[in-house]
Amino acid sequence: MLFHSQVFILGFLPVCLSGFFLAGRLAGRSAALCWLIAASLFFYGWWNPPFTLLLIGSIAGNFGLGSLIRHLAGVGSPSPYHPRLARLCLGGAITANLSLLAWFKYADFLRGIIAPDSAPLSIFLPLAISFFTFQQIIYLTDCLRRPEESPGFVPYAAFVAFFPHLIAGPLVAPRHIMPQLQASDIATPNACNLQAGLTLFLLGLAKKLVLADMFGAFADTGFNAAAHGENLSFFEAWYATLAYALQIYFDFSGYSDMAIGLARMLNIRFPLNFDSPYQARDIADFWRRWHITLGLFLRDYVYIPLGGSRHGRLRHLGALAGTMLLGGLWHGAAWQFVLWGGLHGLFLAIHAAYRGPALPRHLSQAVTLLAVILAWVPFRAADLSTTWSLARGLLGLNGIALPQMIVSAFPSLSALADPVPVLRFLGDARTLSFPEVSVCLLLGWTIVLAVPHIHQWREGARAIGLTAGFALTVQALFFAPHVSPFLYFQF
Repeated sequence: MLFHSQVFILGFLPVCLSGFFLAGRLAGRSAALCWLIAASLFFYGWWNPPFTLLLIGSIAGNFGLGSLIRHLAGVGSPSPYHPRLARLCLGGAITANLSLLAWFKYADFLRGIIAPDSAPLSIFLPLAISFFTFQQIIYLTDCLRRPEESPGFVPYAAFVAFFPHLIAGPLVAPRHIMPQLQASDIATPNACNLQAGLTLFLLGLAKKLVLADMFGAFADTGFNAAAHGENLSFFEAWYATLAYALQIYFDFSGYSDMAIGLARMLNIRFPLNFDSPYQARDIADFWRRWHITLGLFLRDYVYIPLGGSRHGRLRHLGALAGTMLLGGLWHGAAWQFVLWGGLHGLFLAIHAAYRGPALPRHLSQAVTLLAVILAWVPFRAADLSTTWSLARGLLGLNGIALPQMIVSAFPSLSALADPVPVLRFLGDARTLSFPEVSVCLLLGWTIVLAVPHIHQWREGARAIGLTAGFALTVQALFFAPHVSPFLYFQF
């Protein structure tokens, strides 16, 4: 089920909220959490009911492993009872989780490397397996580090299955969320939380339906043409790339705002997951702002175990590169994701190794943004050959063309670009597609580069934002020809 679908907004959400608070009023907190677990499992199973059993089995199995780790760590005693066994158990539990993830997500990819001529395994990827696997790895690690904090099965199951973050995050630590789930007033309606949560949800909905999907249509035209062997000219390639950079920004930041808003309506506070990342001053700052909770997970569970910055410069640079390669592979089992992660690892290594004078702030921001935008090309491309095709277009190797109407209005442009009737792979290939897409891109980039993120807006600014986007949001919700899933829907 998608947050921006009619069945979720008009059916699931009001029933879930009403049942949660009614169960809390009539039967107490535990009953409300059980209702929330059941609703979350229904939300997950709407997509593919049989895989609900996988989620239930993962929750039950990891809770049992966590209890064993706590026991071996000596819960209630002044010193660990079996510290070595506890660490071995933790290692085995993490290995089991990663093995399950590897089978569903990477087995076919590895088969293609080891035996490229063999038949595909055609393994279906369960929804959200990456996210709920990582959530439980955090939980298992906390069982060893903080064995005295035992939440009980119901709060744990509610934490893992919690539908606002089940599909695509944010990745939140159990120690930050489960105490909130165990609070005495968790199932008591809070007017301030309901209002603030609904506002954030609607603003995120507008980001997705009005902005992300619009830029997605522009990006799909160019990238799909390149995937089918067409050679994009300079402006077609750049407009597709710039549109995709805006699509993924508004799509995932919109999802994160909706998730934060939904949790807030249920009296749970999630951490911020986006902090105007395209305004970052350098590539390290970008990763402190983009998908913040994933960045923290990679830092704590990959980068630091690889050595971090504690063992010399070469080890530090290797840890950065290795972390981003694994981060790229986590996004998808394909070489273009490895390339995307490798590029970001290279960017971070260059930034860490640079010892020259500091660049002026605006130049540093521009270089960072350009690097991020170019790295999105392999991330979006269907395969590596599509990536190289787009790269040729970005470099102008496939020619530079502009609509005849534009060249006629500004004759000096004829020295730079060839006049053509229309740009075939830009927008819907009408005469006015070029100025239309240009204006939309200008608007989108002005928003992401000059406007603070919505969590910094005051109440009046949020009201203006809701009013401005309300009609377009309603139109997209009820009259769009199809529902476009979130880009992170099956990572």
